[in-house]
Amino acid sequence: MEIRRGRDYQRQVFINCPFDGKYLPLLRAIVFVLKACDYVPRCALEADSATEVRVEKILRIIGDCGLSIHDISRTQLDRSSKLPRFNMPFELGLFLGAAKLGSARHKAKGALILDVEPYRYQKYLSDIAGQDIRAHGNDPGAVIGHVRNWLNTHSSANQVLPGKAALVKQYRRFQKQLPVMVKALRLKEAEISFVDWSKLIGIWLLEVAKV
Repeated sequence: MEIRRGRDYQRQVFINCPFDGKYLPLLRAIVFVLKACDYVPRCALEADSATEVRVEKILRIIGDCGLSIHDISRTQLDRSSKLPRFNMPFELGLFLGAAKLGSARHKAKGALILDVEPYRYQKYLSDIAGQDIRAHGNDPGAVIGHVRNWLNTHSSANQVLPGKAALVKQYRRFQKQLPVMVKALRLKEAEISFVDWSKLIGIWLLEVAKV
């Protein structure tokens, strides 16, 4: 596999997904496959500053990223408000708008759209009909396969990405070794943030590469 380090535009990937505990296994799988394939995961969780309005932060990250992953599966009503959350479709719209109306660089943006079931999106977001939506069934392994195959369509001609089976196996190895890493770094697994997770994967991949 060709290794290309750096934070260039076409290797930065904006992740737009739910941030709750139920979705966490899928988010962590997405971040792992991005890092393993030498892409840079980006999302609103990477910076916590009271000086920046959330939508401005999202727009800034979208502007930095040539690629994006959008999971629009969270459509159920909130238990307290009895209303759905529209953050994910909204951020998808921002990204697609940047791709259609932005400068020449932004017109080259690419997006992967995920949902839990095939064709379900047609009932609540019919305006994206014609897009290639991938269903994951809440399975981290399926997510890894979809993200890997999508990245493969955007990778350079001389870059060969590992297959789904190899990436799933690698991710399981990382998960088994994670408790030892966390203990050595004096962290608790419950404390691991998005930034921590990305760094831990990067450290582990560098150690694996030495073997």
